[in-house]
Amino acid sequence: MSNTITTTNFNFPNQKSVYRGKVREVYNINDDLLVMVATDRLSAFDVVLPKGIPYKGQILNQIATKFMELTADIVPNWLIATPDPSVAVGHLCEPFKVEMVIRGYLSGHASREYAEGKRSICGVAMPEGLKENDKFPEPIITPTTKADNGEHDADISREAILANGIVTEEDYVVLEKYTRALFQRGTEIAASKGLILVDTKYEFGKTKGGVIVLIDEIHTPDSSRYFYAEGYQERQNSGEEQKQLSKEFVRRWLIENGFQGKEGQQIPEMTEEYIATVSERYIELYENIIGEKFVKADISNINERIEKNVVAYLAN
Repeated sequence: MSNTITTTNFNFPNQKSVYRGKVREVYNINDDLLVMVATDRLSAFDVVLPKGIPYKGQILNQIATKFMELTADIVPNWLIATPDPSVAVGHLCEPFKVEMVIRGYLSGHASREYAEGKRSICGVAMPEGLKENDKFPEPIITPTTKADNGEHDADISREAILANGIVTEEDYVVLEKYTRALFQRGTEIAASKGLILVDTKYEFGKTKGGVIVLIDEIHTPDSSRYFYAEGYQERQNSGEEQKQLSKEFVRRWLIENGFQGKEGQQIPEMTEEYIATVSERYIELYENIIGEKFVKADISNINERIEKNVVAYLAN
């Protein structure tokens, strides 16, 4: 069995608590720093699948930290250091209870809603006459609530977010502004790599000093959908499927095998062969999105490696 990290049980110096998300495990150090470990867990339809994917955590962590560096001039972020290929360390923040989803194209969840005849999503109108994967006239922001583990994130409108006091209007204006700025920058970077950034989601938090910052991941294949730009228009014109770089291939495999995270459905068996193909796809995603060769970290004992690197960093 390939060596993957699917759960952690560290006890770092001055550790206060640990929060386990679907993919990341976040350690609170002295109510000051957060140590975020990107595991190799794979989640789809808000369900964590039973087996890990080799190098997935490293890939997500390295893409996210690279894009934090490439966007720090337009939006402040939580990141301080990356002491290990699978770990990011940053400022302790209070996360906002919404995820800011922004869509440049009619794809994924939005296209499934559209196909059912809906012409508005999260209170935002979608024009008539679009087909799947067509570009919107302007990118639309379609927020979701931040669900607790095991719950499904739910679409929510800007009006409902403000009416329910989930985010203040003053803060929400900043979240929208940052979301559009990041998507614009992400779109430009993707275009330079021959890719189209189709849709993505951002999460934000507030530092102890009250500054709104970008947290978690950015422009990774788990949080974003990319198309290959070459041949995009031809494929649209001829009604072909777009060539995607995203986690959608996992969702498709699950749907084909009768699983969409609904009550009573069984997760299909993940064979070693299937896991290897998913790992290869993630490496391909990394190399296309970042435009550099992926360098595999030593995974002979990931837990030990991470612990050693983080403890050494915290001791400085």
